[in-house]
Amino acid sequence: MAEVSHASNTAVGDGPSTAFLTLIAIAVGTLVANLYYAQPLISQIAPEIGVGPDLAGSLVSITQIGYGLGLFFLVSLSDLVESKKLVLVTLSIVAVSLVGMAVSTSAAPFFAASLLIGVCSTGAQVLLPLAAHMVPVERRGRVVGNIMAGLLTGIMLARPLSLFIAASFGWRTVFFASAAVMVVIGLALYRMLPQHKPKGGMHYGQILWSMAGMLREMPALRWRATYQFMIFAAFNLFWTVAPVMLAERFHLSTSGIGLFALAGAGGALSAPIAGRLADRGLSKIVTGAAMLALALCFAGTIAAVDALALITLAVLTIILDGAVQANQIVSQRIIFSVSPERRGRVNALYMTFTFIGGAIGSIVGTISYHWGGWNAAATVGALLGIVPFLLFMIELRTSRAVVRSHYSTP
Repeated sequence: MAEVSHASNTAVGDGPSTAFLTLIAIAVGTLVANLYYAQPLISQIAPEIGVGPDLAGSLVSITQIGYGLGLFFLVSLSDLVESKKLVLVTLSIVAVSLVGMAVSTSAAPFFAASLLIGVCSTGAQVLLPLAAHMVPVERRGRVVGNIMAGLLTGIMLARPLSLFIAASFGWRTVFFASAAVMVVIGLALYRMLPQHKPKGGMHYGQILWSMAGMLREMPALRWRATYQFMIFAAFNLFWTVAPVMLAERFHLSTSGIGLFALAGAGGALSAPIAGRLADRGLSKIVTGAAMLALALCFAGTIAAVDALALITLAVLTIILDGAVQANQIVSQRIIFSVSPERRGRVNALYMTFTFIGGAIGSIVGTISYHWGGWNAAATVGALLGIVPFLLFMIELRTSRAVVRSHYSTP
């Protein structure tokens, strides 16, 4: 078993303190937010660093590619390297890279900094399983839910926050400010984060190779990774094309789109609720309800957009984001039930699938919107809720058949 050295931030018998878990939630949210600050600012950044309009989108995609690499190759290191050291090193690299981004005057250093930020922001996915390991199982869903609420809040607030800061102080200030936040959080984690020493006996190559076997051995991981692959694809599809649709159909300004995104962050409130329900043994109900809600909300947005009903669209967006978050919480609670020495690799696999789904969702969203407008994009999004629901029904039937076979065996 992995060893955890608890500091004064933990309450004996009850797991970590509320202050410590709040710090983890803030750290996770601010780390992941770094992936999205540049997204609404590419039209301002690209000319200043000498990137043409045709390649402007690469300012964001480089960071996303880095995050995908980090999910697989860096998060898995948490089963081999002491977690506190790994988190603090990644935070330091992110802070330095953010400053590098802010002072860049040409494409090469900006892209290099973007890649490093993407890779090292996956430190958030080292903190999450560590926190799950530190709490009693009966509280695990609630804690994972609260931390994931911080993560989703970071994602949803990053775009409007960067727009507001850039409008007043310029786009470089966004990255300077984030670097300062990373330093403050790093100092707090240095003081409060306990050491977590993984079980030895494996080298890095064996760690990576073992992940293929884990997919074969863990049906729950396969199912849950598949579900979130499609659900996060739907999430990214929505937020890739929604800003374009809001500008074209509702004639919202950049600030108006930022406010709409800010309202959408209300979906993060579902995370603690989903975690508590999962702790009460209602994981299956939450999973099915989240998938159906996702499909129905996408279908509902078609009517809302046609009627130019912005408030209705905002409410559906909050529910849609909440559904994505709810399934994520339940899924991570389930996959974190494995032995602690494998939790880093399990999370690396799960999040890699999730990230790939999100990347594909962005591409499919752009293609479908170009082909058939919002109706086509929303229809694809609805299907990305229905298909995992059908797969979930198959999983339930399969698991029941296995249980019946077990009890009927003489």
